[in-house]
Amino acid sequence: MLPQVLFQNRKPRRIATMEEYCRSGGYRVLEDIARGKYSPADICRIVGEAGLRGRGGAGFPAATKWMSVPVDGAYPRYLAANADEMEPGTFKDRMLIHVDPHTLIEGMIIAGYAISASKAFFFIRPSYDSSAMILERELERARQAGYLGDNILGSDYSFDIILHRSGGRYICGEATALLNALMGKRPNPMKPPPYPTVKGLWNRPTVVNNVETLANLPHILRNGPEWYKGLARTKTGAGTKLFCISGKVNRPGCVELPIGTPLREILEEHAGGMRAGSEFKACLPGGASTRYLTKDLLDVEMDFDSLSAVGHRLGTAAITVFDQKTCLVGVTLNLLQFFARESCGWCTPCREGLPYIRDLLWRIENGEGREEYIPMLRQMSRDVWNAYCALAPGAASPVESLLTFFEDEVREHIRLKKCPFSRPR
Repeated sequence: MLPQVLFQNRKPRRIATMEEYCRSGGYRVLEDIARGKYSPADICRIVGEAGLRGRGGAGFPAATKWMSVPVDGAYPRYLAANADEMEPGTFKDRMLIHVDPHTLIEGMIIAGYAISASKAFFFIRPSYDSSAMILERELERARQAGYLGDNILGSDYSFDIILHRSGGRYICGEATALLNALMGKRPNPMKPPPYPTVKGLWNRPTVVNNVETLANLPHILRNGPEWYKGLARTKTGAGTKLFCISGKVNRPGCVELPIGTPLREILEEHAGGMRAGSEFKACLPGGASTRYLTKDLLDVEMDFDSLSAVGHRLGTAAITVFDQKTCLVGVTLNLLQFFARESCGWCTPCREGLPYIRDLLWRIENGEGREEYIPMLRQMSRDVWNAYCALAPGAASPVESLLTFFEDEVREHIRLKKCPFSRPR
């Protein structure tokens, strides 16, 4: 039986109630904090020993980020939970909210305590209105139970969470753009230094964590760092991971598995294998901003270090599977249309480079391609790494890997002057 940590209270067609969360051990850590069992430094130390890395894509150690808040830093301090989640193929944060919202709420309170914050913002994407309504209702229930507000559970600690419905786009998932959006500014990224943990919201120390990262905290504190590290399938990994699986598989969905579970096992056992008549051609292993992973790496362990060792990224662990009948030029064009549209337009490499790449791919896909477009695409994929933030380099990852692993497919488009996968009219 595979361990279920974040999804242990998963119910068919409904969310877990606060009472069900409490019966599974929920809010016990908060009660211990209220009794003085943990100091903020204790929380940081335990989470650091557990090896929790950010689940939003970058994989940065959570405790290291918290400890970068200066000891003598300004007050008030803030926490922001990032539920923007607009990357194609990624829907794990939405699943978490609809499965067990109180593990997120308690996790936010714990993180807030660790950095001595008094207020948090739950930043949620515009299309997640049902998720926002769930959170508003459950946050109020937590307040009524004494878990939020002034003097939590009779202690000296006061903390509250405000739900912020974003009006933004994909760029708001970038941490500093998110902070600008929260302050009512245009959501352009801000290049450090200073880092948000020094000067973030309203020039006060601010930590931005992904929803899945925060949801892990109550379980780590209840069960200990060794337990958490022992959940992983690899020595360098820690904990479980929510994997979003979509594409040409029999059972798409979101599953919780030990981090380090081999990709082949995820696809064949937990996603039900490839659809009838389909053969694995490639996948995006960690969301739309990762490189295509080919079938020779099907046995790779899905954790940060194992994927990095073979030139790939775990990202958000959103696996999108393509079969032998899928045109990857068309897929890459679709991705670039998304990324070009979602650019904030702040810097030239992203604003001008992504539409240029999109145009070259459109020409190749629609029978107007030329041989010289291939080196042009390679050069442009390198040039966008000069962009101000990570959006453009992430957008270039599928393009670069298309040319690395499927150049023959690109050349076939050019030779035939049409897409070889298109159906005859």
